[in-house]
Amino acid sequence: MAWGGKSGGPAGASGSGGSLSFIGSEVTITGNISGKGDLHLDGSVEGDIHCASLILGAGGRIKGNISAETATLGGTVGGTVNARTLIVEKTARISGDLSYESVSIETGALVDGRLTQRGGEGQLKLVSSSE
Repeated sequence: MAWGGKSGGPAGASGSGGSLSFIGSEVTITGNISGKGDLHLDGSVEGDIHCASLILGAGGRIKGNISAETATLGGTVGGTVNARTLIVEKTARISGDLSYESVSIETGALVDGRLTQRGGEGQLKLVSSSE
């Protein structure tokens, strides 16, 4: 599905219990995206994203700032990331500052920017790749 939504969201989603929207790899958006639900992005966005939970697939690209409660990044980001819980996968390529309460960065991920832990009981967790 290139673009769409579904009520309820996936099991274990940490969002607000709202909807889950998908943006497929063939979709390019120029402009900001804002919503209270969860977003799975495999396409490209040139603009800022604000949502409850963001999953950026390995082929996804964002040129703009990200603000989310939970962000799992596997693609390319050019901009600042502000998330309570941040997971940076080994396929991620990030050029920008990261602000978080809790972060996990897999071996192989590239991050070019400052990492800033916000207030709270968060933790820095470095994840080793066992593949």
